[in-house]
Amino acid sequence: MNKITITGRLTRDVEMAVVGDGIEQGRFSVAVDRRVKKGAEKKADFFNCVAWRQTGAFVSQYFHKGDGIVVTGRMESNKGKDEKTYWSLIVEDVEFPVGGRKGDAPAAAPETAPADQSAGFTAVETDELPFE
Repeated sequence: MNKITITGRLTRDVEMAVVGDGIEQGRFSVAVDRRVKKGAEKKADFFNCVAWRQTGAFVSQYFHKGDGIVVTGRMESNKGKDEKTYWSLIVEDVEFPVGGRKGDAPAAAPETAPADQSAGFTAVETDELPFE
């Protein structure tokens, strides 16, 4: 099965293009930090991504350089004009990372519930429920 999920940051804004019969294509790159030994210099891997149609438009609208992103898709290889093999992650799904996007304010701590938690609710007899 060819399936990959990466979590990283966009290295540049999405480049949108219209190809073929008017199909939208979004191209972007994601930097993914590599785990290293404590005290060692940080390293990253860079994934070239291609998102088609609505997925490409979604990424272009909601994600920008430096934003965190979670991408799921498949890896595909192609030969370039220079006869080298190039790999691309063909995007199938995109999500915002846990914690939201860069620049979002941190979520406020939830307020504590009032002492009387039944406030605003109406008691219902269990005889009236269609299930038990």
